[in-house]
Amino acid sequence: MPKEIERKFLLANDSWREAVSRSIRLRDGILAFYDGRKIRIRFYNEKATLTVKGPRRGLVRDEFEYEIPASDGLILLEQHCKGDVLEKTRHHIIFGEREWVVDEYHGLLEGVILAEVELPSEEACLVLPDWVAKEVTQLEKYRKVNLVKARKRKVADAVRRAGKVHQPK
Repeated sequence: MPKEIERKFLLANDSWREAVSRSIRLRDGILAFYDGRKIRIRFYNEKATLTVKGPRRGLVRDEFEYEIPASDGLILLEQHCKGDVLEKTRHHIIFGEREWVVDEYHGLLEGVILAEVELPSEEACLVLPDWVAKEVTQLEKYRKVNLVKARKRKVADAVRRAGKVHQPK
């Protein structure tokens, strides 16, 4: 059964940019999310993938990913995703024996930048680059769904405050 074993980190600085080997622009949307499970559609390079992820058990979760026709992917992304479609640039970096990705978000999550690395096992040795800071793998605050909720709250609060300031009495 395919497994995802992943660790996620905040960044210490921008020096990672010098090590980028390639970058790709992605759009992600959630088709379903419940009880730690999710079904995601991703569109990139005129390709689409459908991914099913199970609930996490430590660092491990089941992950099934299938390429689907690009036309189907666009329809799913644009017409069937509940909530916002997220946009990001995924930067690939080889450091030591591992391929790291740094996701730089645009749009709703503008300014959010996170590094991730997939591992062959939970016990795998991991040497951290100097551009990596705090690990946030187990912190709920840094799950994509929670980042979106927090940003939407922030925007709604700003709109509400702006409305109170500008409304005639």
